[in-house]
Amino acid sequence: MNTTVKTSIFALSFSLIGGFSALGIYKLNETPQKVYITSTNEDEPPTKLVANYETVEHPKNFEFAAEMSLNAVVHVKTSSTINYQVHPLHQFFYGNQIPQQQVSGAGSGVIISNDGYIVTNNHVIDRADEIQVTLNNKKTYTAKVIGTDPSTDLAVLKIDESNLPFLAFGNSNQLKVGEWVLAVGNPFNLTSTVTAGIVSAKGRDINILKGDPFSGSTAIESFIQTDAAVNPGNSGGALVNVSGELIGINSAIKSNTGSFAGYSFAIPVNIVKKVVEDLKEYGNVQRGFIGINIRNIDEELAKEENIEDLNGVYILDVVKNGSAERAGIKKGDIIKEINNKSVNDVPELQEQLGQFRPGDNINVTILRNKELILIPVTLKNLEGNETIIKKETVSVLKTLGAKFEEADSDVLKKLKLKNGVEVTELFNGKLKNIGVRKGYIITRVNQKNVKTVDELIEILRQSENNGVLMEGVYENGKREFYGFGMK
Repeated sequence: MNTTVKTSIFALSFSLIGGFSALGIYKLNETPQKVYITSTNEDEPPTKLVANYETVEHPKNFEFAAEMSLNAVVHVKTSSTINYQVHPLHQFFYGNQIPQQQVSGAGSGVIISNDGYIVTNNHVIDRADEIQVTLNNKKTYTAKVIGTDPSTDLAVLKIDESNLPFLAFGNSNQLKVGEWVLAVGNPFNLTSTVTAGIVSAKGRDINILKGDPFSGSTAIESFIQTDAAVNPGNSGGALVNVSGELIGINSAIKSNTGSFAGYSFAIPVNIVKKVVEDLKEYGNVQRGFIGINIRNIDEELAKEENIEDLNGVYILDVVKNGSAERAGIKKGDIIKEINNKSVNDVPELQEQLGQFRPGDNINVTILRNKELILIPVTLKNLEGNETIIKKETVSVLKTLGAKFEEADSDVLKKLKLKNGVEVTELFNGKLKNIGVRKGYIITRVNQKNVKTVDELIEILRQSENNGVLMEGVYENGKREFYGFGMK
């Protein structure tokens, strides 16, 4: 880990909030060698991703917690079909037959209800065509995916069974460094394996997750670090306290070799709980945004701004009309607590805000002019209101590969337009493929006027099985028409 303190700015107005989908090699400047954040998917090479919570007292043994956990942790096996790009020579000799390869993977999962809901890592089941779940009693079931959230590396599965053993959620907000924990999973296909350790640290940001710009979800990294042994195959398994409560989902290891080398990381269960509820109820995760740009407090900033205590999160700016601005939070304020829970750095702030939805009310304690002030704040969604964002909306945005805002009234007046929605960002998707450029103002779709983003999304949803004719204007006044299909 670099000795230079990270001071990068986190833009929480668009986030708070990406799976372990990226391969990451990270250097520690304690040694010149490369250190991998590596996957615990046991059938992958060690090039990717790969645990924590509270105890009441130092236990004499962990038999009770192990007994509570073993039957609720399952073995997750996946199979996927990879289609390779067809070379012209292959097409010449074999026609349009596409070469394929079957790829298998494995990890762990945790039963969280007696009717068959299971939580695991997104990177365990990502792109899987078929998912098989084997219980501790050796019974095997085909699982369906209820939803995924790459920004926290979580996924929810469901099997058709009842009266199953399951783990109850603990409370990761009460986590204490030094508490004893068990990691339960299936490393190297060794089913129902239990290891023990202590919580080594909390609020760890190890830079391995990516956000989802279409839902506004940026990566939430506030991992629980433990020295309980975790290896490939443990991903998605349980981290439990000595009371047998689930307090984390094992996700990553820090290692030179791809195998356990002393430290592992788990997603706090309070984040898990909220993500699971969202995926079950809405089909996608609902992010609550506070509307601030922030950074950690280091000695340099403390000297510049005459800050005595380096704990807390410094507000660089507030978003116009955002939740923070409307509540009275200002640039230069320092966030010290969320709902009476101490916030010492950016990962801890992300962890706390990641437990709330748009429309939720929270109490933010800020330090201003050496005075602590409690400010009630109502969180908003990515679009600037307090409503739930539908799964269908996110699906349309991903298909288009774009983000939109209602066009500025001055721009509309200049272009002599009565209405329009502007393309503010472009990613890989339909619009980029057909040549749409950033700044394009959409005025009509399929001969219907477009005034708001919601209207645009609804018209496109109704056109999913038909062609789309989009008309609009660029800021230079040039009118353009684009046609495409949503499928």
